[in-house]
Amino acid sequence: METFKTFEDYFSQFDEEITSKMQAIRTEIKKEIPEAEECIKYLMPTFVFQNKNLIHFAVFTNHIGLYPGPEAVSFFEKELAQYKTSKGAIQIPLEENVPLELIKKIVNHAKERILKTTKTTNK
Repeated sequence: METFKTFEDYFSQFDEEITSKMQAIRTEIKKEIPEAEECIKYLMPTFVFQNKNLIHFAVFTNHIGLYPGPEAVSFFEKELAQYKTSKGAIQIPLEENVPLELIKKIVNHAKERILKTTKTTNK
């Protein structure tokens, strides 16, 4: 199994169209939460905020998987109705445009959840 050290390593295995979609997701998340750190976890590009996973994303045969966790999938259930979802995952079909506005909402929601959790544990 191939391992990747950076987002660029991961993106380099895909064609230009898929790489462009992944780069758009990356750019949107960085723009929304510039303090989030990039790393590879579970063999996927991952953004970490305050040492907690914000979101993972990865390419599969027919879709891009977004992994914001079960709480975010549940919270955005109505907005995610057109996508296949499971407990903590969202599938964006490769032939569709990436819903950047929705991803923006999801990562901001994840950031707020992390901040609340941090405040609770630091009391």
